[in-house]
Amino acid sequence: MTKQIAILHYASPPVVGGVESTIAYHARGLADLGYRVRVVSGSGSAFDSRVETRIYARFGSKDPDVLAVKKELDAGFVSPAFEALARQIGDDLREALADCDLCLAHNTHSLNKNLPLTAALARLPAPRCIAWCHDLAWTNPQYLPELYSGYPWDLLRQVWPNTRYVTVSEARREELAGILNVAPEQITVVVPGVDPARFFQWTETMQQIVSRLALLDADGLLLLPARLTRRKNIALALRVLAQVRRLSGQDFRLIVTGPPGPHNPANPGYLGELLDLRRELNLEAAAHFLYELSEPPLVPDDTTMANLYQLVDALFFPSVQEGFGIPVLEAGLAGVPVFCSDIPAFRLTGRQDVTYFHPLNESPEAIAARILDVLTAYSTHRLRGRVRRQYRWETLIRESVLPLLEDG
Repeated sequence: MTKQIAILHYASPPVVGGVESTIAYHARGLADLGYRVRVVSGSGSAFDSRVETRIYARFGSKDPDVLAVKKELDAGFVSPAFEALARQIGDDLREALADCDLCLAHNTHSLNKNLPLTAALARLPAPRCIAWCHDLAWTNPQYLPELYSGYPWDLLRQVWPNTRYVTVSEARREELAGILNVAPEQITVVVPGVDPARFFQWTETMQQIVSRLALLDADGLLLLPARLTRRKNIALALRVLAQVRRLSGQDFRLIVTGPPGPHNPANPGYLGELLDLRRELNLEAAAHFLYELSEPPLVPDDTTMANLYQLVDALFFPSVQEGFGIPVLEAGLAGVPVFCSDIPAFRLTGRQDVTYFHPLNESPEAIAARILDVLTAYSTHRLRGRVRRQYRWETLIRESVLPLLEDG
């Protein structure tokens, strides 16, 4: 039977915040994988039709009753009001978590924003719990004046039974290990991530392109925004791509955006030559002609083209003849390095700010080596590649979060 997962925090989406954002991605990602997900918090509202949302005001950090008790606790006083509120919250927690197999509790085990909630959760014969610790009260100078020895503050520095501890960074793991007096290896690190499609507001077409071609798994992406005509010199692009992949040992890709040109009847013959060359160079999984993705041929609209510029690592434009060179300007606007033919049109736009090569006299190996030299020295390229491959929410949930849910 599909597991029922609860995600607990003081607030949830659409409330804006780093923890709330993590909750949103976890909830959506787990729903994508077929889990039943329930978000339980003190404030927020429904944000995805597949995710159940339950709001209990007393679970939040700004509820008047919670604030009144916190004022007493901050002065070191545990009053009957604390115990009464903890019991009320406990009743709500039992209702909220009754049919859940696992609870992902964000910050409730490590932060003093709502200690009655922490105490209620500690008393509850709750399901297996993952304590997701973003922030730590006992090592934060801001919170230390509000903390005292004894109950309930010691709940934030004790190891709870039936609980797996998770932090969002190695540094946090070291801190938490010191607080709990356990080996760091007993704490799992699961970093937050990014969602390129949401961040860049990709079009549906862009999402289809990225998904079908697995572009986010590539080590490097070169964009060639041109129709498949001879003057665009796409055969050279294929040969250079082969050398880039050989010299680097990495999964570089080439994205050619245009279909065969409509005005020259010889173009279908050129297309056949390109397809033969791609096969000869063993680039069928690396050189992507977007027109092949649909019938009629896929031609990206302006917004999808902008999405592509935001994603790729470089513009590669080997034309032997151009009237101006708009792609050079587009790449400049997108902050993407440019590698282009040394022809007058590109000199006009690129000036000294792009990397030139001779489209007829230079070898593909020499051009490829120059591309790799520039990109290797370009810190943005290295960071972009790591983020694409390692920090996507989709990847993190599948490889880091899912094993925690299925462990035991």
